Amino acid sequence: MAGQRNLVRTLGFGYVVIFVIANIIGSGVYKKIAPMAAELHSSAWVLLAWLAAGIITIFGALSNAEVAGMLAGTGGEFVYFKKIYNRFFAFLYGWSLFTVIQTATIASLAYVFSQSLNSIFTLPEVLTSLEHFTLGGVFFPFQDFNIKSVAILLIMILTVLNISGLKKGALTGKIIFWLVMAGLTMIVVFGLMHIKTLPDNFLNPQDFTNGMVSPTSFFTAMLAAFWAYQGWVSVGFIGGEVHNPNKNLPKGIITGVFVVILIYLLVNVTYMALLSIPALEQIYVSGNQIAAIEAVRSFWGQTGVIFISLLILLTTLGCTHASILTGARPHYAMAGEQLFFNSFTRLNKANVPAQSLLWQGIWSSVLVLSGTFDQLTDMIVFAVFIFYGATALGVFILRIKMPDLHRPYKVWGYPYIPAFYILFCLLFLANTLYSRPREAAIGLVLILCGIPVYLLRRKLFTRK
Repeated sequence: MAGQRNLVRTLGFGYVVIFVIANIIGSGVYKKIAPMAAELHSSAWVLLAWLAAGIITIFGALSNAEVAGMLAGTGGEFVYFKKIYNRFFAFLYGWSLFTVIQTATIASLAYVFSQSLNSIFTLPEVLTSLEHFTLGGVFFPFQDFNIKSVAILLIMILTVLNISGLKKGALTGKIIFWLVMAGLTMIVVFGLMHIKTLPDNFLNPQDFTNGMVSPTSFFTAMLAAFWAYQGWVSVGFIGGEVHNPNKNLPKGIITGVFVVILIYLLVNVTYMALLSIPALEQIYVSGNQIAAIEAVRSFWGQTGVIFISLLILLTTLGCTHASILTGARPHYAMAGEQLFFNSFTRLNKANVPAQSLLWQGIWSSVLVLSGTFDQLTDMIVFAVFIFYGATALGVFILRIKMPDLHRPYKVWGYPYIPAFYILFCLLFLANTLYSRPREAAIGLVLILCGIPVYLLRRKLFTRK
């Protein structure tokens, strides 16, 4: 389009790694060990689930890195799927990002931020007279509206920050990133220093031979772990703003995921050394406790509660910020292909897609009013694994369709690693349909709603 400004490549390898880690580390590192303990009843099995989910994530990242190295551009998987498959499948992915994957992620993170703030400073009650108002007996938009209103306010503030410019948003993310790393390091170091007696059966290898864990339970526990690993792929959305993206994106993705796996193993070993599995199960049953807060409370008391609550605030702030920054770019790319609102193609004076950011923020705020944290996260993970598997399959398709295209990075262990990852995605989706049918069904419905939208959009442009 004549006169249209292009995105500016201002981000290097270091920023790519930070974006990967910042998009991953959010609420999961603090909350998800409790449902995993309730599912597996063993610290050894819980740690194995974290490790297995990390290794599977690495397999997905290795497969993604080959595709990203070849096809790097603003929009990430939307760009990849358009070249691997077709415009329809690319649209369906972008639609899923907007309706559930990215926006529900933003909503979930902002909600946890607000909950943590409420644990430090009790937020005043708001619109209590409407708390029983319901939509279809399923949604209660004004229930806990004091927490929801702060979550919405956070989303809109961070949206405005990112509308003001990429560099400013990236610098904010970098500062938050290093503060979060320092906080998690303190939990591990001081937590391990204060251990006097390890819980019974702590990391007992005999747990692996007593037959107490079924494959379904293990896969379901991994569903929780995968939420904690979710987000690494989002850095591909800003491919049009990365220096030398064909090299920096693959290296940045792989480096970032390896760092996160190490962090998660260290932090969760610390939790389980401080709290027994029955204690973690009770935290899950309570529904209003966070495992990380109880672990730090055990050695730092009320001072520790304030510290960890502030750290959760900071972490969810950073992850919400990173998700907002990266999430609007695929819709910008879609609009450029006449597959989304035309106004999303326009960049503002700061060379960022302001309209895309704004509408992403508005829909994320609507989702804040609609769902519960665990329901949203299970739904998100189910939806994204459909497209993770499609990206890994794209490695094989591109090797056939474009055998001579330069590949700055080739997936290690080809063809076994991407083939194993595709098989795992299929098994994981089947298990989620069985163990979490409601969340899986909601995710599928939201994805499939994109089909009539695509057909209508194509019909309108055909008439023109």
